[in-house]
Amino acid sequence: MTQTISRLFDSYSEATGAVHALEGANIPHDDISVIANNADGTHAGHANDGVETRDGVNDHGDVTRGTSTGAVLGGAGGLLAGLGLLAIPGLGPIVAAGWLAATAAGAGIGAIGGAATGGIVGALKNAGHSDEDAHVFAEGVRRGGTLVSVRAPEERRSEIEAIFDGHGPVDAASRRQAYREAGWTKFEADAPAYDAAQVERERQPLGSGM
Repeated sequence: MTQTISRLFDSYSEATGAVHALEGANIPHDDISVIANNADGTHAGHANDGVETRDGVNDHGDVTRGTSTGAVLGGAGGLLAGLGLLAIPGLGPIVAAGWLAATAAGAGIGAIGGAATGGIVGALKNAGHSDEDAHVFAEGVRRGGTLVSVRAPEERRSEIEAIFDGHGPVDAASRRQAYREAGWTKFEADAPAYDAAQVERERQPLGSGM
């Protein structure tokens, strides 16, 4: 039986290290997905198609241009070679590749103007995650993190979890508690996206050790 194993990372470099390790363990590209916050423009070179927008985001905090189905589905040379800009409500500017990103964007992939519909929480729940974990993962990306998800048979679960654990993932339960102590209740797709300054502030107090 296929299961979904996901981990949130505060550090993009740790997340990509996990992706490379997963690929090295012969996990198929089609079974890995990456969704990374891009509020600081770190990945500005990916799939922007030369189209200018106000910080690449519309008034609802969603990426308005640059989405391409090919980028979302990955590319040659490894999954990360296929990163592309993608609009998922509530997350603000992100780069993404793989099956979960495509599921979260839904019918919006390739839509006029690049605006995508669908939602990250729904995609995570449909993949088998609990409501609580889905909201924490989505909020973590919104606040600057990177989510890596893998579809795999049960017999490979321990192996994949060990790979993730070796690259410094966030403890979802601890992060949920920290968010709630600060007044958070759940991910809101219609809430304003975090800007670069807000993301930087989030990364400093939370760190990657929670």
